[in-house]
Amino acid sequence: MRILLVEDDPVLREVMRLSLRDAGHRVDEAGSLEQAAHYWRVQPFDAVLLDLNLPQSDAPNSPLANGLTLLREARARGDRTPVLVLTARNRTDERIAGLDAGADDYLGKPFELAEVEARLRALVRRTAGTDDLFEIGRLSLDRKARRFTVDGLLLELPAREFEVLWELMTPPGRVVSNVTGRMGLNIREDAELSGMMWAGAL
Repeated sequence: MRILLVEDDPVLREVMRLSLRDAGHRVDEAGSLEQAAHYWRVQPFDAVLLDLNLPQSDAPNSPLANGLTLLREARARGDRTPVLVLTARNRTDERIAGLDAGADDYLGKPFELAEVEARLRALVRRTAGTDDLFEIGRLSLDRKARRFTVDGLLLELPAREFEVLWELMTPPGRVVSNVTGRMGLNIREDAELSGMMWAGAL
């Protein structure tokens, strides 16, 4: 799995990185809200480990105040990457706030690394095999998260182009007819969209 690890404590972050790497995962680290927000936007991940107690962003006019606002921002843009919150904020009301903000699971500090890995596996199992995820060759399409990747590289597509690509790719072996009619496009638009999509993918 490719995991985004968001933790501002460098010692804990390094211990977790080594543990996850030894378990066979690829780990991207973020020690600040700015780093985490950047990585999360440009790179698809299988899961995110998120500390809520991150210092407030120093960037001018940044809406990011802590890990909770980072999570809300990701969910607001439609990102559905599984998120496991790891935090010392472990009161009942704090756990409820984290889950309501979009966390898929919540684990209070201190924790055992073995439990973190087990919860990660459970999260990914719950999201794997969904009808909204389709892979063929170098291409991967996640309809729920609205992510299209080629060899792991995220390509940005407008909503209409994304839906056309989904229609053309799924399911395998299906004869696709009249995509333009079903989606309200004309032939010229459809040809232009195909050219844009595949030019970006090659």
